[in-house]
Amino acid sequence: MRNLALLLCLASASAWAENHLSVASHSLLRLPVTEARLQLARLEVAEQGTLLIPAGVTELHIGELHLGPAARIGIAPGEQPLRLEVLQATVAADVWISAQGAPGGVLKPATAGRELSLRLQQASIQSLTLDVRGGRGAPGYRGLDGANGQAGGCTWGRASHGHDGQNGGDGNPGAAGGRVRLEVPEAASLESIQVLLDGGAGGMPGVGGKAGRGGASKGCLLYGVDGAADGQPGQPGRQGSPGREGELQVVRF
Repeated sequence: MRNLALLLCLASASAWAENHLSVASHSLLRLPVTEARLQLARLEVAEQGTLLIPAGVTELHIGELHLGPAARIGIAPGEQPLRLEVLQATVAADVWISAQGAPGGVLKPATAGRELSLRLQQASIQSLTLDVRGGRGAPGYRGLDGANGQAGGCTWGRASHGHDGQNGGDGNPGAAGGRVRLEVPEAASLESIQVLLDGGAGGMPGVGGKAGRGGASKGCLLYGVDGAADGQPGQPGRQGSPGREGELQVVRF
């Protein structure tokens, strides 16, 4: 029984070792997996191709990584860190690995850039950008418009003033930039690697509501009813505060 279990483990490891994945030029592919830990013998993303890594993936081990010019690896936002280990990498010019946070919305705040740990055992890199910027804050709500005043009647009272517009809401804060742990050989140059750690921009201020119109004037048989003044427009909200900058740790081995 123990021998059978060992045989099954070896067969599984062998199957992983034979895994190859390619993304064609100018195309997009979502990593077709549900497991948290993955191993690929070879991954190739051709020129201007994009590979999307789901949020549930937390470890990805790659034997050979080939990224063509302007290739992209997009990592879905998530609370769990992602560890990416590469034995041998060939990276062309203008390549991005992006793990940005998600922008805020009506029902949820912006999320921080995802924590990324990248180990490059051997690498030839022309130009690589690691992007873990935080998500942009949600915009402030728009102020409600003021109600219009009522016109006066020939047999009752004067016209009423228009109501003031409501002030716009403040923009929500941007999310923090992520953390990057970059592991490279002792002699490796980092001049070809750029890391973006900025916090997300604050949300745009909400627009103030429009002023309500005053009640209109009205001509009557014996006299006229004067119109009333308009209300005041609402004031715009304030710009949201930016998120804090992320962190970069470089480890040489």
